[in-house]
Amino acid sequence: GPSNSEGAGKVSLLKKVPALKDGDFTLAECTAILLYLSRKYNTPDHWYPSDIQKRAQVDEYLSWHHANIRANAPKTMWIKVLIPLFTGQPLPSEKLQEVMEGLSTSLKQFEERFLQDKAFIVGSEISLADLVAIVELMQPVGVGCDIFEDRPRLMEWRRRVEDAVGKELFFQAHEMILNIKELSNIQVDPQLKEHLAPVLMKMLK
Repeated sequence: GPSNSEGAGKVSLLKKVPALKDGDFTLAECTAILLYLSRKYNTPDHWYPSDIQKRAQVDEYLSWHHANIRANAPKTMWIKVLIPLFTGQPLPSEKLQEVMEGLSTSLKQFEERFLQDKAFIVGSEISLADLVAIVELMQPVGVGCDIFEDRPRLMEWRRRVEDAVGKELFFQAHEMILNIKELSNIQVDPQLKEHLAPVLMKMLK
């Protein structure tokens, strides 16, 4: 149901998604949820390695990710599709340019600091770090900002992630993001617009 409902508040105090309910246990925040699931279901070691240094590298990336890739990549989707949809007003092109410049800086750091000449962020096998990164980086692609086009090292990494996950599952998981522009054609309830428009505008400040 709606994330601002009373029921949603019982799952996540912040009333935000993602949130997990496992029996009587509830948990918010995507990274915490991924780590919980990997431990509960004893997933293959490469996702969150038992080797203390490799695990620390996953943790390092996840810590860096929020203030860098996650702080910039999703904004392209808000600027190009969601904010115009809910406010009825396109944002100035300067706003997208500003976000793309910040994202470009983060991508340079991502390649030089985390990816380097490795197949994946933590070496020769995919981990949760790669999974968290790719989900954010597909969002600009969905709105026509192909951040991989002029970055061959980043493109090769994306292809390896696709192959490791399985192409069918990869594109199934990103189907909504890659078709996000179709939302521009839907009719939004006026009350929902009134509620969400100021919230969305705040996100870009």
